[in-house]
Amino acid sequence: MMMSRFIGKYAIVTGAAQGIGAAVARRLASEGAVVACVDYTADRCASTVDEITLAGGTAVAFGCDVSSGPAVEALIPQVIGEFGRVDVLVNNAGMTRDNLLFRMSEDDWDQVLDVNLKSVFLLTRAVQKHMVDQRSGAVVNLSSRSALGNRGQANYAAAKAGIQGLTATLALELGPFGIRVNAVAPGYVATAMTEATAFRVGSTPDEHQAAASSVIPLRRVAQPDEIASVVAFFASDDASYVSGQTLYVNGGGR
Repeated sequence: MMMSRFIGKYAIVTGAAQGIGAAVARRLASEGAVVACVDYTADRCASTVDEITLAGGTAVAFGCDVSSGPAVEALIPQVIGEFGRVDVLVNNAGMTRDNLLFRMSEDDWDQVLDVNLKSVFLLTRAVQKHMVDQRSGAVVNLSSRSALGNRGQANYAAAKAGIQGLTATLALELGPFGIRVNAVAPGYVATAMTEATAFRVGSTPDEHQAAASSVIPLRRVAQPDEIASVVAFFASDDASYVSGQTLYVNGGGR
């Protein structure tokens, strides 16, 4: 039986066009949330919104460059105007520009830090004022196992580690207003992003996943829905006394 933990709740999910973000949007909507699906353009989220609508849920697509302060400051009033409130913010938008340090350009560094880390700051800053007024809210940020270090990902690892520090700090600052802030740090997840990584290193997605699975205790990679279920837990009242935490969801890996 499907749970209904988010009936009467309104959520924002960034990076909702595909992968983990789309899975999170579908999961929250399936439990009753009205979901603002955000990606670089609204058109990119059309398929996610269609899937949610066909399943009987409610979602609206919004376009926003989440690495831009003015764009984010324009987005949140649009969502509030449409929904009236925001109860859940899932900061999932991300990108990779992998390379070894000596080959990594300043632009590669800046873009990955801006999209993966700065966006969390911008979105949470814009949304918290509404959550503070409500004296309630849940923010869930997507970190990564790469925060512990990953060859060829100095920029991505730094951003995802930064998310963990930001999460802990925001939990301290926003907790007195009834706002919980947590992070989920997935290991290898079968998404378009990891497929692109496979091709970049001269492998196929199946070969890349098999190699990863061989060193994961559960001997398989994760599916986006498995990450979405953990995000939904943190966003729900089931986690009403959980804040400032980062949970690694990596099949027992290191």
